[in-house]
Amino acid sequence: MGKPTGFKEFNRQTAVEREPMERIADWNEFAEPMPIVELQHQGARCMDCGIPFCHTGDIMANMAAGCPVHNLIPEWNDLVYHDQWEEALDRLHKTNNFPEFTGRVCPAPCEGSCTLGINEPAVAIKTIERSIIDHGFEEGWVVAQPPKTRTGKKVAVIGSGPAGLAAAAQLNSAGHEVTIYERSDRIGGLLMYGIPNMKLDKAIVQRRIYIMEKEGVKFVVNTEVGKDIHSKELVDQFDAVIIAVGATAPNDFFARTPGRELKGIHFAMEFLHANTKSLLDSQHEDGKYISAKDKHVVVIGGGDTGTDCLGTSLRHGCKSLINFEIVPEPPAERAPNNPWPQWPRILRSDYGHQEAAAKFDYTDWEQKLRKHDPREFSIQTTEFIGDGNGNLKALKTELVDWSQPGSHGGAPFTPVPDSEQEWPADLIFLALGFRGPEQIIAEQLELETDNRSNYKAEYGKYTTRIPGVFSAGDCRRGQSLVVWAINEGREAARECDRYLMGVTQLP
Repeated sequence: MGKPTGFKEFNRQTAVEREPMERIADWNEFAEPMPIVELQHQGARCMDCGIPFCHTGDIMANMAAGCPVHNLIPEWNDLVYHDQWEEALDRLHKTNNFPEFTGRVCPAPCEGSCTLGINEPAVAIKTIERSIIDHGFEEGWVVAQPPKTRTGKKVAVIGSGPAGLAAAAQLNSAGHEVTIYERSDRIGGLLMYGIPNMKLDKAIVQRRIYIMEKEGVKFVVNTEVGKDIHSKELVDQFDAVIIAVGATAPNDFFARTPGRELKGIHFAMEFLHANTKSLLDSQHEDGKYISAKDKHVVVIGGGDTGTDCLGTSLRHGCKSLINFEIVPEPPAERAPNNPWPQWPRILRSDYGHQEAAAKFDYTDWEQKLRKHDPREFSIQTTEFIGDGNGNLKALKTELVDWSQPGSHGGAPFTPVPDSEQEWPADLIFLALGFRGPEQIIAEQLELETDNRSNYKAEYGKYTTRIPGVFSAGDCRRGQSLVVWAINEGREAARECDRYLMGVTQLP
């Protein structure tokens, strides 16, 4: 601990962001670099608390608490304070293969478990993490490190999202020959096509891919295992297989809602994937994406995906934008039943909410008051309305009361009488999460699945019913955070290495 009084002397500061009305005019990242001296001040705020819950990843109240990859946060905070950046980068890479990704897209459960956060704003851990890795690339410290020897063992990794990339990086470092199979035309999975460019610049993803290629990892794109290659072929051709295909089957809670078949209703990932691909292929010149320009847009569902739909629609130039969430509005501060070090279930305004508030005037339609948020809480959609030609033109909603559960084991809420309203809508994006992985690989290999359709493999072991076949990431645990996917990819690589060699040196 370099400065015992740092947390008393310095206030929390995070990266300055470009003004919302400026940044919605482009697809570039909007966080500005912080001066070195200010980052040192932020590192000084780390308390050397002796009980660093920040780097002890766990699940509390069904949410992440602390860092799932067990980042050595107090150590690199102190090194940043002392201006020892290369050493800080070394500490960061010991536990995290891709801090340039988590430093941008992780919700930072570490900060929710920061001891300082009990009664003060938490240490700006995510900002420091991103700054360490970005500084490392600027200085040329991040270079390819191919293994000195090869084991002769071959491993196939199915899926190139964060879990697959982490598993491949670890196994390659152990000397195995690793081939990643990706069904899209670019490597990265969720990182490439599921997260918009302004949140994670795709040049950042590609930069890491180039390093992995130089280290010896092989990438096969436009190849869907289960369709282009039978899953059993990989099991026969390779010494081990890691399945890391993510959870890509979307939830559709409106399948029986009147009007669901109307044109203009899309799953969020259909919208986001096509948008980023068109942006990268042609700067949107090819028109091969769902355009929200001059459209009334409604996003149903929250979380990161809902926010990304808001930000993307704004950059297209939508005519109006609203976001419906069926859950109640979270409190401004921790509730008594949500104590530290649990993840704080509080109201947060993400980039898409801030941008929408800057672009449009919002009024609470019930109270007729100006508000600074596109979200409507405790509201459910009851009908999609067409124009008579099969196209969406509006939707109907009603408010719900969570203090009054439905009877006979029904919904945990009841509709509010006389609260119906009709909203104009040319496009609706469903950001309702995912029910699990697609099943073709499980069917071909006759893998066991759990009651949520995830590929069955014990956490920490990752072994399926077939020797040498492992499962990791969202296809095993269900929809989760990028940082949990990296954790599982690393740990699955460790167990795969143990299977191949009898012992393992991987963490």
